[in-house]
Formats: sequence, structure tokens, C-alpha cells
Amino acid sequence: MRRGEHQRGVSLTEQRYPNVTELTQSARELAARRPGLCVLRQVGTSRAGRPLHLLSVGEARPSVLVVAGAHANEPVGGATLRRLAERAVQEPELRTDHSWHFLLCADPDGADLHRTPAPRTLLDYHRRFFRPAGPEQPEWSPSELPPDRLPPETRALTGVIDELRPFLQVTLHGTDLGGSWVQLTRDIPGLAEPFAKSAAELHIPVETGAADAAGWPATGPGVHVMPAPGAEAAFPSLPDDARHSTWHHAHRYGGSTAIIEVPMWASDLVDDPAPHPTPGLELRRLAHRLRLDALRVEDILHKAQPWLPEEAGPLLRAARWALALVPGLAADWLQPPPPDATMAYVGSIDAFSRRLPLRAAAMLLRVLEEADAPQAAALEQLVALWCDAFAERFRARWVPLEHQVEHQARTTLAAVRHARVTELP
Repeated sequence: MRRGEHQRGVSLTEQRYPNVTELTQSARELAARRPGLCVLRQVGTSRAGRPLHLLSVGEARPSVLVVAGAHANEPVGGATLRRLAERAVQEPELRTDHSWHFLLCADPDGADLHRTPAPRTLLDYHRRFFRPAGPEQPEWSPSELPPDRLPPETRALTGVIDELRPFLQVTLHGTDLGGSWVQLTRDIPGLAEPFAKSAAELHIPVETGAADAAGWPATGPGVHVMPAPGAEAAFPSLPDDARHSTWHHAHRYGGSTAIIEVPMWASDLVDDPAPHPTPGLELRRLAHRLRLDALRVEDILHKAQPWLPEEAGPLLRAARWALALVPGLAADWLQPPPPDATMAYVGSIDAFSRRLPLRAAAMLLRVLEEADAPQAAALEQLVALWCDAFAERFRARWVPLEHQVEHQARTTLAAVRHARVTELP
């Protein structure tokens, strides 16, 4: 197969994700057009001095908070946020009994480093890839750092939650390749049906066995609810815990959080509910491959050490952090699998096992190219090889950006509608 064969059929214009500057300009225009309805204000400053902006539409209580850009490599959230803000302004019925508040980008520094606004293939996407190390991610840092060491982006986000006390926080996420799913910190009865209907209408597979939600109870295909306190984690080696993240921060005010994931490239392999015939054997194979792939990247990292900067920047920190997750995660996968492991579940683990070393390699490649290290050429070939294998294995097909945005917006509106009904006495 030629590179990108499964990823064609869409123009560059349709793939264009807005950057933070464009999102801010759109918000300014909305606020200028409807000054009595919209307010745009700065609610914090990033580590590099970039402003964090909040657009508010309406003054009614209670509040809905929509967060985009929590992960730098998931740019669809900004496009969806812009769509939702425009609709909140244009459609009064959407703000009859609550106001809307939009955090334009939770991590503007990260967004500046992830420079892939118009990826045409998985290789395009990874050539300028960036996702911060866990302790530097705004939503996840509270699960890894003490309160006095939280980054300013996290403090800005929790400050907004403290001020608004939203009955629902919606955080807009995306995945490179796979399907769509929802994670809820509290159940929202009635959400599963409109979510599934939207995905079907837009030909987006529902990722029924998402690794991110492994062990979470499901209220419908692809709709997962955070386990009760004390529940055993599916992958205990991973440092993040949703109960200590900013997702859970809304609970102190009686609110909850919905995390809505949509894919850039879809794979029909992630929504197969059939039981996997030999899940334990396959997970052991994936654990072995994960270790070997990580070792290939670590070997290049070791050989390139003389060319690396004395002080690691965010790309190198993130690459090392991703590689450090591998031994524990591989050990987790050697444990007995869930008794009801499906083809979709094992497929999601397969994607995870490819994604983690590929991301580490992609970020390390940028560091080596900047340092003019001789190992960059070999690493570039490895990144290209893995991107091709990922797309080939999962028969990746591009999801038109319009469909990504529409599905995420529909699911957000459904979550707000059903959560509001649940909240009302």
C-alpha cells in the first residue's frame, strides 16, 4: 500500500483546524457583535506568558463550561468550541435557563508546539507532533503533582470552575485513529441514544472498548461512567487518576464532567462487539511488541545523547515521559484480561501500543533535527514506517472535519440537555 492510501478523499481546506489566534479573533468578533450578551476576558496566563481567554455567553445561572485544547495534539476541540459559541449566540433557546462559558484553549503553549493544522496523513500529523508530559497537562497535573506545584494553566482552569460552579463541564478531546466515545464523571441518563444516533448518521464508529475507559462501567455503547472510589484501575501502572483531575473538580459544587472524544481517522475495527477468541495471548503479544518498539526509540535516544541539550525542553521531556510509561503498561497487559474482552477492546489496546512509542519517536525526532543529530535520519524512517503500519492495520479513513465537529457539538448539546433535566428538581 502506498503511504496514505486509506487517508485520501478530502481536500486540504476541509482538514484545516483553527489555531489559538484564530479562535481568539472569532471570540472577539462575537463579543463585539453582541456586547450585551458576550464577554471575552483573560482568566490566566500560561507558563510562557500566553493569555488564557474565556468567552461567556449569557448571564443566567447555572453555568455550562466548555473546555478546548486541554491536549495540544487534539485540535478538533477548538473548531467545535467555535461552532458551539456561535450557536449559543444565534439560538436563544440554548441559553434559556443557563449560560455558556468557553475556555478557548487550556494549553496555548502546547498548541503552539503541535504544528499540524492540516494533516493529510498520519505521517503529516506526527511530523510536528506534541503532547506534554503528564505533569504538564492542565487537566491531569493534579493527579501527579501536589497543589503548590500545579502549572498556571491548571490553576486558571480550576479557578474558572470555582467561579462558575458549572452543573456540567464539557471537555473536548480527540483521538488520532479509532472511534468516538464519551467518559462521564457522573452518569447522564439518556445521553447514550443521541450519541449513538449522531455517530451512525455521520459514519463515525463508536469505540466500544476504549483503552482510556478500560474498567469504567458503560451505560451504552461507547458511553462510560467513572468507577466508584476504591475501584481497581484496569492499568494500575498509569499515573493519572480521573478522580484527582480537573474533571472531578466540578464535583465539589454538585456538577459533573463529560469528556467527548472524536477521531481524525476512523477505524471500523474499534466497534466490533464480538468476543475476542484469545485475548490473553494477543495482549501478551502486544505487550512484547510495545517493549521492543520502545527499546528501539530508547536506543536512538541513547546514541544521540551527545547532541542533546543540557536542559531538556518540553518535547524531550514528553518523549522521555512517554517511554517511561512502557514497562509498567506492558506488565499490566500481562495480567489476565477481562472475561468479556471483545475484538474492539483488544483493537483499542493494539492502537494504544502503537501510539505510545510512535508519539515518543515523533517528538524525539523534532529534538534530533533541531540538534542536527546524525540519528535523526534513522528515526525519521522509523516514524514513517510506524505511521504506515498503523494506518494499514486499522484501515484508517479520514473523518471530514465537518463531521468531527458536528458529532462533538451534537453530543455536547445532548449532554447539556440531559444533564440539565437530571439536575432540575
